[in-house]
Formats: sequence, structure tokens, C-alpha cells
Amino acid sequence: MEEDEFIGEKTFQRCCAEFIKHSQEIGDSWEWRPSKDCSDGYMCKIHFQIKNEPAVSHPGTSTHGQTCLPMEEAFELPSDDCEVIEAPEASQVIKYEYHVLYSCSYQVPVLYFRASFLDGRPLTLKDIWEGVHECYKTRLLQGPWDTITQQEHPILGQPFFVLHPCKTNEFMTPVLKNSRKINKNVNYITSWLSIVGPVVGLNLPLSYAKATSQDQRNVD
Repeated sequence: MEEDEFIGEKTFQRCCAEFIKHSQEIGDSWEWRPSKDCSDGYMCKIHFQIKNEPAVSHPGTSTHGQTCLPMEEAFELPSDDCEVIEAPEASQVIKYEYHVLYSCSYQVPVLYFRASFLDGRPLTLKDIWEGVHECYKTRLLQGPWDTITQQEHPILGQPFFVLHPCKTNEFMTPVLKNSRKINKNVNYITSWLSIVGPVVGLNLPLSYAKATSQDQRNVD
């Protein structure tokens, strides 16, 4: 049996800093938010999706059934006065807020998120589960309510959905061990988020993986 791979809080923060650095370079809008009451903090990203629309593929990004659009694109007015494009109704646009925190109990990162329509109505746990792509539902059917639950945000004290971290070591351990076997540099946050993110509609541009490889070449 393979020994589980854990990540310390300092390593977590370093990986987040490297991740955010590349995010800023490509305009992916991830940022670090420090906690007011303690020395820790969390990564955060806000983006908007149009519900039940075919996905629009952006360069280097995989999409799963929903159109990911920045807010300004979703409501951009046409420059040609002769052409009128109807803006999406408020009920069709969903605001997603993703937070990545460190769990001292499990010694792994945890993905918290919440979603609401533009009129402020929050999505229910049932809505979130229905939004999970079919390719992930089969894997989660044995316990969807245990995999995606609603809990209080440990820093903000507000209700958030969370992907439970109990299985994180199980799927990350072989990833890290295999990367060491082939002497490949891996950013834990990049690898982990590329696995868990798509389950809830969060897809990473491929350039994150390329940036990690580039950092390795620079060190070599």
C-alpha cells in the first residue's frame, strides 16, 4: 500500500503563490485573500456562467456543458446600432465564487464554492448536483451528498458548498509519486485543482501545466 502524501501549510501557500503568479500573467482572475483574524488566507476566483448554454471553447481550456463568460462579455452591448443582441436574462446567468483553503485536519487543500443567480437567489445543493457533468456523476452516484456538501466557511463563517477532502490523498498520492519517478516538477495546487475543479464547472487553462514545466526548466 502506498503511503499517503500530505502537504504542509507553508508548501500550500507557496504553491498558491506560484499558481496566482501565472493566473495574473494570463488574466485568469485568481487572487489571494488574507484573513483578518489570523495569518492564513485563501485563494479566490469569481466568474460567471450562462446556464444551459452550449460551451464555447477558449484557447487552452476544456469546457463542460456551460458557457464561461466574463461579466462584461455576458452583457456587452453591440457596437452596431442596426444590430440588436438580446442580453441574457438575470435568471440565466450564474455567479460562481471558488475558494481554495488549507485543511489542517486533512493536511490538503479544500475547494469551497457558492453559486447564485444575479438577482441574489442561491443555487441549492440539488441544483449543484444536477449541474455536475455526466462524466463525473457515475463516479459520484454512490454518495453525491457526501462528496458535495454544504458547510460553514471556516474563515468567513458563511454557508458554502464544499468538495469533501477525505479522498484527496487517495488520488493525489499516485500523481505525486509518478511525477517523482519521471523527475517531473508538479505544482500540487495545479494538479489537484485540475482534477477536482471540473466536477463543479471549474476548468484550468492548459498553460498552468506548461508554466510548471517551464519553471522546472528554469531551475535546471
